Amino acid sequence: MDDAMHQRESGGRTKTPVKAAIASWVGSVVEYYDFFIYGTAAALVFGKVFFPESDPATGTLLSFATYGVGYVARPVGSLFMGHIGDRYGRKRVLLLTVSLMGLATFLVGCLPTYDDIGVWAPVLLVTLRLLQGLSASGEQAGANTLSLEHAPDRRRAFFTSFTLSGTQAGLVVGTAVWLPFGAMPEDQLLSWGWRVPFWLSAVVVAVSILIRRRIEETPAFEEYRTSGETASAPLGPLLRNHWPDVLRVALAALASTVSTIFAVWALSFATDTAELDKTTMLWVSIAANLTALATIPLWATLADRIGRKPLFIFGALGSGALMFAYLASIENGSYPLIFLAGMLMSGVVYSAMNGIQPALYGEMFPTTVRLSGMAIGTQIGYALGGFAPTVAQWIAGDDRGGWVPVAGLVFAATLIAAIAAATARETYRTPLEEIDGRRPRDEERIVREPRFIPEPRRPPARSGG
Repeated sequence: MDDAMHQRESGGRTKTPVKAAIASWVGSVVEYYDFFIYGTAAALVFGKVFFPESDPATGTLLSFATYGVGYVARPVGSLFMGHIGDRYGRKRVLLLTVSLMGLATFLVGCLPTYDDIGVWAPVLLVTLRLLQGLSASGEQAGANTLSLEHAPDRRRAFFTSFTLSGTQAGLVVGTAVWLPFGAMPEDQLLSWGWRVPFWLSAVVVAVSILIRRRIEETPAFEEYRTSGETASAPLGPLLRNHWPDVLRVALAALASTVSTIFAVWALSFATDTAELDKTTMLWVSIAANLTALATIPLWATLADRIGRKPLFIFGALGSGALMFAYLASIENGSYPLIFLAGMLMSGVVYSAMNGIQPALYGEMFPTTVRLSGMAIGTQIGYALGGFAPTVAQWIAGDDRGGWVPVAGLVFAATLIAAIAAATARETYRTPLEEIDGRRPRDEERIVREPRFIPEPRRPPARSGG
């Protein structure tokens, strides 16, 4: 253990936290570019391409349902991905997730439409969306775990925040790619334009795989693996000894409802119901996520100084409350207010929760079950949040005033998330070895503050004579 600690803190490994953070960032950009271009397509295109026989409202509802299916697969996939990550290593699961996501996304762009093969078109679309969900189930938990276990104890929130910065960057890239295609004539968009964003994922996935192959496994996991202490089936110890934290993470992850409603349902509400300009609304999403790229590391740095819980609670409740202002500004059709409310809600306040949740969740579990605990807990919460656009569409329908219960739904979800986070222990000053049970608190204090042991007194020298 001393060797592992020395390697972790020595000058020879000072670049490892940075390399791990960059690998997590790049992979998250790719993963969530792929995952979220689907959400934009669901809001703008898929209802007309894969469900043309339905009336527009029903087609949009079905399109959102295919978006939510990706979240259904995530809890199931988290069992598989968590097992691989805690049994065989963080690096292996991250290579698997990005490869699977890239393949599924590319194939979505190759699908025939409903006019070509009938009902088989949406069936194939749902199948590929399920594969995307399986991939996403292990991506964020794996990247968070990799960054957390490579990071210095006093900067864990900062280095793990790179994963969420990558997620936001993936949203920016995914939305920006849609700008030229969203402005195309509708016949060209529906015939071939919508496919190009999905095909582009093949290039960035190849780059991500090359970067992740070069990253080292984490010292904490390697120590357990070499000592033979990794569980052959991590799910058993996790659910037997850590189920309260799994439940806590699942409820805290309901705050993701802010993101899914902002990225998917609000876009459809603005363009279809409020009849606002499609391209301008895409720019709102880009502006909010660019703001998040700047604020996430700032919130994470603050979390390393004052703790995780206060910022998570503030970010969850604040962004949930601001959803009322954002949807009201869309109904009023004021673009300056839409930009202001969107950037404040999603870019600033939501980032206080989003940027520090990797550290908060990861520090609830020891190394032997950390990836499984994070993956299963978050994916259950994300699955519920993923269907929020479908529920919102069912609640609101085509009524312009239907946004009020939707905003209420979002705030209720963030309130539950804040309460769950409030029940967690604060760990920002707790060393990773202590979380693992490898270095008791009293022993740590003795190591850091050794007692002063006075030298033995010597007898006085005798005078001559």
